[in-house]
Amino acid sequence: MKAMVLKEYHQLVYQDVPEPTTGPDDVLIEVKACGVCGSDVHGMDGSTGRRIPPIIMGHEAAGIIVQVGSNVKEVRPGERVTFDSTVYCGSCFYCLRGAINLCDHRRVLGVSCDEYRHNGAFAEYVAVPQHILYRLPQDVSFEHAAMVEPCSIAFHAVSRTPTSLNDTAVVVGVGMIGLLVVQTLRAVGCGKIIAIDVEPDKLDLSRQLGADITLNSLEAETGSEIQKLTDNRGADIVIEAVGVSQSVKTALASVRKGGAVTVIGNLSPHVELPLQRLVAREITLYGSCASRGDYPACLDMMARGAIKVDPLISAVAPLCEGANWFRRLYQKEKGLLKVILVP
Repeated sequence: MKAMVLKEYHQLVYQDVPEPTTGPDDVLIEVKACGVCGSDVHGMDGSTGRRIPPIIMGHEAAGIIVQVGSNVKEVRPGERVTFDSTVYCGSCFYCLRGAINLCDHRRVLGVSCDEYRHNGAFAEYVAVPQHILYRLPQDVSFEHAAMVEPCSIAFHAVSRTPTSLNDTAVVVGVGMIGLLVVQTLRAVGCGKIIAIDVEPDKLDLSRQLGADITLNSLEAETGSEIQKLTDNRGADIVIEAVGVSQSVKTALASVRKGGAVTVIGNLSPHVELPLQRLVAREITLYGSCASRGDYPACLDMMARGAIKVDPLISAVAPLCEGANWFRRLYQKEKGLLKVILVP
């Protein structure tokens, strides 16, 4: 089969590779669409330490089942499916509590690190265990289904956050995940949604997708602006989707006393925290990682139009041109949010 392989850092090669082997509990999927995640782009240069070459990356995908293992009873060849990016064991302490994203034996498709190597979906075929599969609604295309993984990250972050009807919410960073967070906050009934970013185009898009107010942190002191917009209290909840010291500080400066901040972003391994503000104002800080079986809800919301992903897809391109699109994403070409590769 053909696949796009990270042979060395900064070297992506479209080449022939063996088809993946399937065990008795696995299914073989013919990949129809696979999204390029920011973690793949950063993995290309070795900065994350989680894409050690050689590796077939890609974990935001959908396709058609072409083969099933001997123990597979719930699905059959010909079905349209997507799958979780997380391969979890289902039997450890965390899985038994429903926290599959915290599985002790967690693997992520398309990741190679010191602990494991698991080829992903930038290929014609990918093998996955049956328990991470989800059938696609009839009205959800393969390209849209490739967006369900980032959608589930946003959905999980919002579900981790204590929201109430008519809350004022702030989203710090409206890239791909932040824009999905904006839509999810609107869907759960937040009253006023304020988006913060440094790129005018993303702020404009956030307003189209549900944000009521946008603030450019290069042009305004966002903390004081949010105070003005909230009767000098601050927002009820803040979701941070960048993961650097300044954006975390912005999040903590935006929330009211007794409010909650949820951090999804993790661009930096370490950030500075204004600890006294966190403690003295009794701000609750949540971390949010991946998702916990949120795919069916996200697929349903996409099928009903409650979450719109079309405005977030910048291009649908052949897998053989993937290396070029990776370079453009790595260089942060203006206007590129999500590229979907199709074999």
